Amino acid sequence: MNDKRRQPVPIAEAVTGFLKRRGLVRRVQQAEAVVDWPVAVGAQIAAVTHPISITPDGTLFVAVTTNSWMTELSLMEPELLKALNAVEGRERVRKIRFQLRR
Repeated sequence: MNDKRRQPVPIAEAVTGFLKRRGLVRRVQQAEAVVDWPVAVGAQIAAVTHPISITPDGTLFVAVTTNSWMTELSLMEPELLKALNAVEGRERVRKIRFQLRR
């Protein structure tokens, strides 16, 4: 009888191992940009936007409350990208696509 018993491991270790085996570490790191959005852009912009998702090629989709904010934020894209990409070791956000919140 081949009775292999495994020792328990911390959940963080188990999840990290799973993500590595599935090749998902990069995507999880990319998704951190969605979580970091409010801090990176500041309270005023965070109040009128909502990050939705990020694609594998690094395009971040963000919902915006009004057309005027969408225009303003489009002009600010280089600054916003710089703020988002200031985190060391994370996959870069390459583009931001703004869309009107419905």
